[in-house]
Amino acid sequence: MACVNAGQLPGTAASDSPFPPSPRTIYHKNPLAEVVCQVQFPTLLRVDVEPPAEYQERIRSDYPVLKDKSNELLGLPPDLPPLVASLLRSPAARQKPQAAYDFVSEDGIWTVSLTRNFLALATTKYHTWEQFKEHLARPLKALIDVYTPSWFSRVGLRYQDLVRRSTLNLTDRSWSELLKQPIAGLLAAPDLKATVIQTLTQTLIQLPDGIGNVNLRHGLIQSADNGETCYLIDNDFFTDQQTRPTDVYAKLDYFNRQSGRLFRWCITNILDKAMEPELVAPAGDGGHV
Repeated sequence: MACVNAGQLPGTAASDSPFPPSPRTIYHKNPLAEVVCQVQFPTLLRVDVEPPAEYQERIRSDYPVLKDKSNELLGLPPDLPPLVASLLRSPAARQKPQAAYDFVSEDGIWTVSLTRNFLALATTKYHTWEQFKEHLARPLKALIDVYTPSWFSRVGLRYQDLVRRSTLNLTDRSWSELLKQPIAGLLAAPDLKATVIQTLTQTLIQLPDGIGNVNLRHGLIQSADNGETCYLIDNDFFTDQQTRPTDVYAKLDYFNRQSGRLFRWCITNILDKAMEPELVAPAGDGGHV
């Protein structure tokens, strides 16, 4: 996992954060499961009424695989023939189809999603914020050029870290040793910490000066692949303020920086060290991976 030196929003200082400054760090044992950036905009009916051919051409060199997800929005199997799918749709759905498209990289690691209301970029293999922004640049510019949204109604950046003790040689450590007390909660209670098998907490935190919010979800979950008990730290930074296309990256850079601070605020030095950190910038300059 890495942290990034990011630009500030106009009028904000480097200390504008509820979370303490921390150095930019690359974790060689990266706990990130998925990173998603989403921008929402007022409804673009053009996405529904015509295939996004021009949009596809602009990003096809990076995202050559097209998946039409429209049927899934209606609860239909994704591989139905178009005629069968049309017959199964409700009359209302046939009159107002809602299109949804995924454009996927050749290796399947990066996905761009486009609907009438949002554009999203997701990856399951994240290295640095700079790399993520490079992958975002072409899809976002293509959206602005092809569909010309006047503003974005929501800008969000979400990091989902999944801490697996087995991959960090920490199976002999309790969660209360790996997580700071405000996060560990009942897992740090002497009478309960050995008996809690599942917990999930959700907290909405307001960022300074109305910049936005972060929805923090964390707790014990079972991994989908092998059933191992893992700890999820899921922080979803967002703003619902109208954002001009030219201001999107400033807000994302700010969210990235705060996300790194928040993650490191959650963990102890024991867990930090086990993830094999490499410091690449001084305290206060860091963001998330």
